[in-house]
Amino acid sequence: MTFRTRFAPSPTGPLHLGHAYSAMLAHDMARAKGGEFLLRIEDIDQSRARPEWEALIKEDLAWLGLAWDGPVMRQSDRMAAYDAALDTLWAHGLLYPCTCSRRDIAQAMSAPQEGAAPALGPDGPVYPGTCRNLRPAPGSPRPKDQHLRLDMKAALAALSGTIIFEETGPSHLGRHAPDAGQFLTRIGDVVLARRDFSTSYHLSVVIDDAAQGITHVLRGEDLFEATPIHVLLQALLGLPTPVYHHHRLIRDDAGKRLAKRDDARAIRSYRAAGLSAEDIRALVDL
Repeated sequence: MTFRTRFAPSPTGPLHLGHAYSAMLAHDMARAKGGEFLLRIEDIDQSRARPEWEALIKEDLAWLGLAWDGPVMRQSDRMAAYDAALDTLWAHGLLYPCTCSRRDIAQAMSAPQEGAAPALGPDGPVYPGTCRNLRPAPGSPRPKDQHLRLDMKAALAALSGTIIFEETGPSHLGRHAPDAGQFLTRIGDVVLARRDFSTSYHLSVVIDDAAQGITHVLRGEDLFEATPIHVLLQALLGLPTPVYHHHRLIRDDAGKRLAKRDDARAIRSYRAAGLSAEDIRALVDL
């Protein structure tokens, strides 16, 4: 099997040092294994995605000396694939529509039982299940104008085996087998389709990794807690589970994780200042 990694930025701003580290690490690992390095543009948020940012991403990657194999995949071209996956989950009774706003969820969680703090999951506060029992009758068509949540309890009951994934990143090295309690209390009923996107990060990343034949997913350690969701979806949809490698995050001098608003650390700024790609590698200790 060909060793295959990917870099999957969103074209909503400039690449910064953290992006460069992730892309270079994935590229270097693929080349060291005689494998392939793919590029995917995660542009499902069309309200924020811009063609000029996508062009700059490609320009920055080329300047860093990174060459990707094959055509670029764009999520905006793949809505039919996400729809098909949602139809499958809906047909098996694993999704339900949710009309809750962020304010509704915050209010529902504002008076936790016995003074306990609301549980926080990969997407923030774990959903309290307000709409779980309001699902349409069996056989009803899948609504496409509402948020759709995964019924986590039903999803776990539908599994035929144990959720297991391999992690090669230094902070979480080893095999992981999340139990039902973790899914129910620390993750909850996550959103798999949004009214405005018709999909979600969790669903699209799983579908796209399978479509591109990704064998090793390299990404920041801030996404480690979301990995059980992705492995669960792979099991429910009959998709292969890649090996995961969650790497360290690049932070500023105060220890804060870099974000796209940190334009001072944008790759284009370093280019304009006369630095080289090797200088960038030195900055991120690669």
